[in-house]
Order: sequence, then structure tokens, then C-alpha cells
Amino acid sequence: MAPARPTSPKPNAITPGLYLVATPIGNLGDITLRALDILAGVDVVLSEDTRVAGKLLAAHGVSAKLERYDDHVSDAVRDRVLDHLAAGAAVALISDAGTPTVSDPGFKLVRAAITRGINVRAAPGASAVLAALSICGLATDRFLFAGFSPPKRAARQALFAELAPVKATLIFYESGPRLRESLSDMAEVFGPRQAVVARELTKLHETVIRGPLDELARDPALNAPKGEIVVLVDRGVEPVASAADVDVALTEAVARLGPAGGAAEVAKALGLPRRELYARALALREAEDSDGQD
Repeated sequence: MAPARPTSPKPNAITPGLYLVATPIGNLGDITLRALDILAGVDVVLSEDTRVAGKLLAAHGVSAKLERYDDHVSDAVRDRVLDHLAAGAAVALISDAGTPTVSDPGFKLVRAAITRGINVRAAPGASAVLAALSICGLATDRFLFAGFSPPKRAARQALFAELAPVKATLIFYESGPRLRESLSDMAEVFGPRQAVVARELTKLHETVIRGPLDELARDPALNAPKGEIVVLVDRGVEPVASAADVDVALTEAVARLGPAGGAAEVAKALGLPRRELYARALALREAEDSDGQD
């Protein structure tokens, strides 16, 4: 990127700085008038994919200089952008869809710009996280966005176990091929919490399916669906039974069904995570065996 040069003002020239501009997540009409003004007025638009950005700008009759900026750009490219900004340029950063830097490239650029004292501004708009949250029907006063869960099962379950105590609606992005596995792991770790799977939001085939996690994990409609997917999980609730009551229920259920079956039955009855109950069932059995050997 060449250093900024004095030029005649554009018809809609804007204040120099870095602009984080939200773009539609599916419906091209979901872009703000301010976003269009910024994209038309900046010196350059940095985009995750210039082809996707080009289609968006063309649909709204906006002409702008486009340059690629994604997770694979070099430090040298980032430094050139920062030098351009430091020289007084106005630069917009957009992702393929939604709000930049939310599970998208740009975080390092924003951090470096702030460090250099460059003006960083947001042009808010579409966001899959907020769109899904607004229609999910779960509590919205407190939520935690966890991005994409790990691809490996052990790491994924470890993340879910870490988040299980959080008293907030949990929000994840997920891919179609991994959706069923993730829902199954969520059901195992979180128990039968209510959840929502939102797919292709704002698009022609928008789908929102609600239900307990264990039922969603078995829903044939969620067998490797295509498109962008957001999963929302209801916050945990305080146990309705004391620890002693849980142990009594587990002991009785395990005697009939074994540790796995007993844990599953009590989890469903009390709304507690099956994984934790299974571990407790094994501990109770081990303690019982130890007592029998004394």
C-alpha cells in the first residue's frame, strides 16, 4: 500500500482513521446508510475476500478500492496499512459477513492501530451473534460468546465443562458437519438444558429449531445441515436437590441401571449434567466397594 498523498476531497470524504464496518450476514438490505457512506468515502476497503466485498458494493452502487486482508496476511502488509493510516488515510475493514473481528480477521490490526494512537471507529450493524440472541427465547440479560468450539472431542468437552458453571446464555458458532457431534457433547456436559440452533439467519432458508440439547442432538433435521450456524444454550440453574438428595437418587438409580444409565436417569429428572453425575456415580460405587472390603 503506497503512502497517502494529498488529493482533492471526495464527495463524501470522512475523517481519517480505521473504520470497522459491519456488513450483511445474508440479506444485502441489512446494511446501514452510514456504512455505505463510509465504504464510498474511505481511501481503501480491506476485505476478507475482495470478490465477496465486490458483489456487496456493486449491489449498492458503491465504488471503492479493495484490498485483501485476512488471517494469512503478513506482518509487512499490516505495517503498510498502519503506515497509511498514520499518514492520514481513512481505511475501512470489513469481513465477508457480519461485524469485523468477531470470529473474523482484524484483531491484530485494531490492536496495533490503537497502540499507534490511530483513531478506530465502529460502524455497527449486522451480527449473527446478536441476531440469534434476539430471537432465541432464552435469557438475554447476560450472555457469553464462545466462538467456534474445538474440532477434537476431548478439547470440545473440556471447553464445555469450563463453561458449564457460567450463569449466562452461551453462544457458539458451529459448522454443519460437526453440529451433531457438538450437540451430543453439549448434552453430555450441560445436561438437558434448553437450546436453540439458528441456521442461515436473514437468508431465504432461515431455520430456527428449539428444544432440549439431547433432543436436538437426535433431530434428523440437524444432521450436517448446510450454511452458517449459531448454537445458543440456556444458562445453568441452581440444583433443585441437595447433594445428599442427589447421592440418594444416584445410588438407587445405579443399582437398577448401572453408572451410565443411572446418571442419565437422574440427569434428566433433576436437570443436572450427566457427565458430572456419572463421575459422582463412579465415586459412590468406589466408596461402597471400599467399605465392603473393610
